[in-house]
Amino acid sequence: MENTEEEKLGAAVGLLNVGDRIKRLRINQKRTLQEVADNCGMSKGMISKIENNRTVPSMAALVKIAQSLGTNISNLLEQETQAKTIVTTFKEAEEKMVLTEKGYSIFPYASNFHEKQMQPFLFTAKKGQVLPHQLSHEGEEFVFVIEGEMKMQVGEVEYILKKGDSLYFSSLQKHGILPVSDEVVYLDIFV
Repeated sequence: MENTEEEKLGAAVGLLNVGDRIKRLRINQKRTLQEVADNCGMSKGMISKIENNRTVPSMAALVKIAQSLGTNISNLLEQETQAKTIVTTFKEAEEKMVLTEKGYSIFPYASNFHEKQMQPFLFTAKKGQVLPHQLSHEGEEFVFVIEGEMKMQVGEVEYILKKGDSLYFSSLQKHGILPVSDEVVYLDIFV
């Protein structure tokens, strides 16, 4: 029997357990849901859904939550086990992709490598499913297109990136993507 998309999403959310780490960190800091929600510009209900692993936050939401809690995305995505070297096959990454509320799917590489200096992600975005949005945050990003074509806006400039193209930029600039081809697969590394 084949799993429904909802069941697959639920299983993937359970694997990440991002909400558990967010909740634990918030409680350790003796902060309320409302405090974190206000600090992130999100609703208390959305933070609650994220903490209870009922929804996978978008990258923009993860960045805001991490900043609000005084940490980084890598720390929110780290698993309990620690490793010094991590190998991930492309097939494994594809199978563990998680659909976000913004309409794209992500896979955080090296989630059991603690205190990373960078956070690599595999993204898949389908034309017509990604909600237009832009975000800015501390750090730098490197984007490399594996398959397909996408429009990436950084600041006031719009770039068309095709298979094999890359872009490196300061994440302080507002940025966002929209697929041009039916599907685009790309690597995004946050530093």
